[in-house]
Amino acid sequence: MDTSLINIIGASLFALAIIHTFSTKYFEHLAHTNPRFEGIFHLLGEVEVVFGFWAMILIIFMFMIQGEGAAVEYLDTRNYTEPMFVFVIMVIAATRPILQLSQNFVLWLAKLIPVKKEVAIFFLLLSFVPLLGSFITEPAAMTLAALLLGKNYFKQIKSNRFKYATIGILFVNISIGGTLTPYAAPPVLMVSGTWGWDLQFMLTHFGWRSAIAVLVNTILLISIFKTELLEIKFKDDTSEKAVPFPIIIMHLLFLVGVVLFAHHPAVFMSLFLFFLGFTSAYKHHQNELILKEALLVGFFLAGLVVLGGMQQWWLEPTLISMDSTVVFYGATILTAFTDNAALTYLGSLVEGLSDEFKVSLVEGAVTGGGLTVIANAPNPAGISILREYFDEKVVSPLGLLAGALVPTFVAILAFRLI
Repeated sequence: MDTSLINIIGASLFALAIIHTFSTKYFEHLAHTNPRFEGIFHLLGEVEVVFGFWAMILIIFMFMIQGEGAAVEYLDTRNYTEPMFVFVIMVIAATRPILQLSQNFVLWLAKLIPVKKEVAIFFLLLSFVPLLGSFITEPAAMTLAALLLGKNYFKQIKSNRFKYATIGILFVNISIGGTLTPYAAPPVLMVSGTWGWDLQFMLTHFGWRSAIAVLVNTILLISIFKTELLEIKFKDDTSEKAVPFPIIIMHLLFLVGVVLFAHHPAVFMSLFLFFLGFTSAYKHHQNELILKEALLVGFFLAGLVVLGGMQQWWLEPTLISMDSTVVFYGATILTAFTDNAALTYLGSLVEGLSDEFKVSLVEGAVTGGGLTVIANAPNPAGISILREYFDEKVVSPLGLLAGALVPTFVAILAFRLI
């Protein structure tokens, strides 16, 4: 009886958390209009706090209904590797040496494209960098793309429509762009080992289709907002406060080390502590580390892990009841309300699934990965970085959804018709 009750409470709190994510802009508005309660409304308006807050409520219910032992055991048996990894990779990828290296490389590539520099760089940030996420991981790609887009473009974009279209395409392209390899996209990572998917399998079943969708999405965006994009002036500040090459190499080694040991928190956290010591020793070559932003994103994902762990009782039978065609569209929709990695993980627990069903499940999970902030693990990182460029420093969930609909439809066409 206790287990059934907790399952119902867990599902109800999960639903409330989803509603809350769509209401953060309203809470921020209340914070500005009600100075007396500004603190609590501002807290509830932080999208990164939402799932951590409702996860805390769930644990309180577990304490009251099942006792301290059951609540602590549940927390201890969750896997927090992904939240920890996203926290670490965000901080390292956002440092001045990594950003300088990335921007220099993008500028070099932009010279090879026979269009105006501002358009070429914008194209690369929304296409090349998301595809690069297949190798440096999606959270790292999201951090780099969001920081460079924010600094060089969002500061100058006046139209909210253009901003939401850009962030929508960025999120969708990051989600599908990580499928060229079996380790970079969280929903792929959850199943690649169990189902024996290697690099060749990913490239032939997912990679080339994802690349086509990423390119089409980016070209469509540029075509629609070409006039506004041409008004933007890109400031090349790579020569200002140039970081010595050895410092860049050290940061790159830390980044590569963390990526290589992404599934071993003891290793990558040790590397991160070493990294903190290194940055402290060379402060004059650093911007301020985004520790607060990364911690909030980690808190969001940890809350999602805790709340999401209580949803297996209804998600798993829902997925199993679908055929390979229905599961693609079902996973695309469900991903918007859950984490796509959670969906594919549940699928990996089921025996006897056909190869067609497996592929359709993962295709749907990555296709819907840009629709909401909770759909894909890197999305909270993008929100955390880019929200300062939106009204009241809040990214509207409905605005994000609207911006992601067209690129999601393009991804559907790429996976279903090509």
